[in-house]
Amino acid sequence: MKRCLFVDDSSVVRKVARRILAGPDLQVIEAANGSEALEMCSGEMPDIIVVDGALPDMASDDVIRRIRAIPSPVKPKIAICLVEVDVGAIMRAKRAGAQDYLLKPFNRSQLLERFRNLEAA
Repeated sequence: MKRCLFVDDSSVVRKVARRILAGPDLQVIEAANGSEALEMCSGEMPDIIVVDGALPDMASDDVIRRIRAIPSPVKPKIAICLVEVDVGAIMRAKRAGAQDYLLKPFNRSQLLERFRNLEAA
C-alpha cells in the first residue's frame, strides 16, 4: 500500500484530501506544519507528499529540501499546493526537489488527476 503525506495547516483541506484519496491502495497521513512533516518523514518516508505553499512554521521549499535530505530508500514524489499560480513559488519548490504543483481549492477530479501525474512521473 502506498502512503501519502498531506501537509497543510488547514484541517479542512487535509480532511477533504483524505476523503478523496484514501482507499485500499493509498493510506493518507496528515501533518499540520513543516516540523510535523519532517518528523513523520524521518520515521517512515511516504511515497507521495503534498506540501502547502504557506506553512505557519517554515517555508515550503525549505520543507521540501529538508525532506529530500533525509536518507531513505523511498524517494517520494512531491507536489506543492498553492492558492494561485505563482511561478516563483513553483520554481523554488522544483529547485528544492518537487515534481509538480496543484491548486486549491481542488475538487475530486483535479486532485485525482494530479496524483495520476505524480505516480507516472
